[in-house]
Amino acid sequence: MSNPVRISGVIITLNEARHIRGCIESMLPVVDEVVVVDSFSTDETPAICQELGVRFLQHPFEGHIEQKNYAMRQAKYDYVLSLDADERVSDAMTEAILNVKQNWATDGYAFNRLNNYCGHWLRYAWYPDRKTRLWDRRQGQWGGTNPHDRVEVKGSVVTLKGDLLHYPYATVDEHFEQNRKFAVIAAQSKFAKGRRVNFLVDVVLGPWFKFIKLFVLKRGFLDGYYGFIFSALASYVNFMKYLKLWELNRHEER
Repeated sequence: MSNPVRISGVIITLNEARHIRGCIESMLPVVDEVVVVDSFSTDETPAICQELGVRFLQHPFEGHIEQKNYAMRQAKYDYVLSLDADERVSDAMTEAILNVKQNWATDGYAFNRLNNYCGHWLRYAWYPDRKTRLWDRRQGQWGGTNPHDRVEVKGSVVTLKGDLLHYPYATVDEHFEQNRKFAVIAAQSKFAKGRRVNFLVDVVLGPWFKFIKLFVLKRGFLDGYYGFIFSALASYVNFMKYLKLWELNRHEER
């Protein structure tokens, strides 16, 4: 491609004052506009966005997938870099995207995501955590099951060098509370799609398999204390999700 492509940076927010400045500023070297779609934040998020001169829109939240697709459609350009507010473009990722802008060669690009958990980088239990974040919106959109959204591209996706930096939880309490909320949302989404639960497999054995996968097979033990804590809480949310779904199934049968 002889001419550089233009990229729209897209972010959805709700009370993200702690993160949004860092997210936007990390995007600026690689995008040609930034669009923030906010779900009526009550903190300083709107003021920070206006200070940074981004295009700031407000829209009712109907679900992670629905909100991200709405935000994607508001972009001026077809090439979209979509980040969560607690994500950052690293220096190596910046370099990779700038190279791609000069020679766009596929339908989408993915990055390995490096997660900062309570101040510690998890390089095993929660890595590489590959995420598609840069794509041609004519070839893909957000899909998956709320709240676990993912970009679904019709064609090919190439993984670029450079980690996407993620700062999801500053404390264990934050992770625990998010797990509780996400478990309910995920169970309701699966129930709406007709998913049934095998109590022994999903509720009893599933969480143990999840822990073994993260802490043993992915060598989460090399992440130290926080590798253990993350693996245990990830197993807990698996337990709560399918327990809630089992309850929904039982209620329907009655």
